[in-house]
Amino acid sequence: MATLAAPSIFFTTSSTPQPSPRLPLSSSSSPFFSSSPSPFLSCHSLHISQPLIPRSTNFNSGNNQFGFGIVKASTEKKKVLIVNTDSGGHAVIGFHFAKELLGSGHEVTIMTVGDENSDKMKKPPFNRFSEIVGAGGKTVWGDPAEVGKAVAGATFDVVLENNGKDLDTVKPVVDWATSSGAEQFLYISSAGIYKPTDEPPHVEGDLVKGDASHVGAEKYIAEIFSSWAIFRPQYMIGSGNNKDCEEWFFDRIVRDRPVPIPGCGMQLTNISHVRDLSSMLTLAVEKPTLASGNIFNCVSDRAVTLNGMAKLCAQAAGCPVNIVHYDPKAVGVDARKAFPFRNMHFYAEPRAAKDILGWRGTTNLAEDLKERFEEYVKIGRDKKQMQFETDDKILESFKVPAAV
Repeated sequence: MATLAAPSIFFTTSSTPQPSPRLPLSSSSSPFFSSSPSPFLSCHSLHISQPLIPRSTNFNSGNNQFGFGIVKASTEKKKVLIVNTDSGGHAVIGFHFAKELLGSGHEVTIMTVGDENSDKMKKPPFNRFSEIVGAGGKTVWGDPAEVGKAVAGATFDVVLENNGKDLDTVKPVVDWATSSGAEQFLYISSAGIYKPTDEPPHVEGDLVKGDASHVGAEKYIAEIFSSWAIFRPQYMIGSGNNKDCEEWFFDRIVRDRPVPIPGCGMQLTNISHVRDLSSMLTLAVEKPTLASGNIFNCVSDRAVTLNGMAKLCAQAAGCPVNIVHYDPKAVGVDARKAFPFRNMHFYAEPRAAKDILGWRGTTNLAEDLKERFEEYVKIGRDKKQMQFETDDKILESFKVPAAV
């Protein structure tokens, strides 16, 4: 049996904000190409090497603005349809995107998959759709295979597909958008399709997993539409999110429970505020010529360690944090179910959005997590009775006491 190392425990009191334990990503504007995937990256040392030859890029050379001056955003107001998922973390993207578009004067209809009267619609962000209607937007529900029916024959200049994860689901939306005369098609894919690399961060043009379901959808969109753009997000936070991310940490921190993190905790990831994702999408709508034919990593421009995320959440909550590291295989737990993030270095950089669209990120985890903690307390989750069976199994292997 594998031998467990002694747990590493840290105590942090955050009465005043401390410098964020995040690492800046490279500011280079030239992506680099990795020709082969790599195995799991070691926690004990992270060496980011810069190859002599730049990675090939997906950037559409005709749209690349290097040396061509500044292209202003279009002032034309668009009719935009958002086909929005009814589950998972991506639903909040459509919600914030709709609000940002409406604030910029565009017409927006958000079509949510499923039934308006389902229990899912009682949860965020769906239970806040009145904010979209109040800002002049429209909300409808329906089957993505019958978009035309759901929108009662309406036509749109731009369609965002924020639901399908494979070609079978996305194809009917693409085909309808083409036949109804949409001029631009945007698709929310995933940064999870990149192959692991020895040269993080992931940049646009890096190799992707051939069997990833999103890849087929991406290829079909590029074949069918003349004006298209793909967006690959990672983890996100923000008001209205219904997928546990920061809440996982808050649940343990406010109850004075240890925070079990797989591995050494120095694994790097990327967590973006959803306002950055929606602002990037809005720029694509307002700069369609520049956006056309490009893939964008829809992420913030900072990385954070898993230990750092725990410390920042504790800082936002104003509590100390007790971090315990463990080996999932030795303990006998599935890290994918026991922890909300990948147990490896996994982060991408938004080079294309910066270079092509002139996008700039605003994510500040130290401040953004304070907003999230306020909402966490407001809904009473800090007082809710919870079970931590998997945590208890992990802690039992260390004989670490936990609050009850």
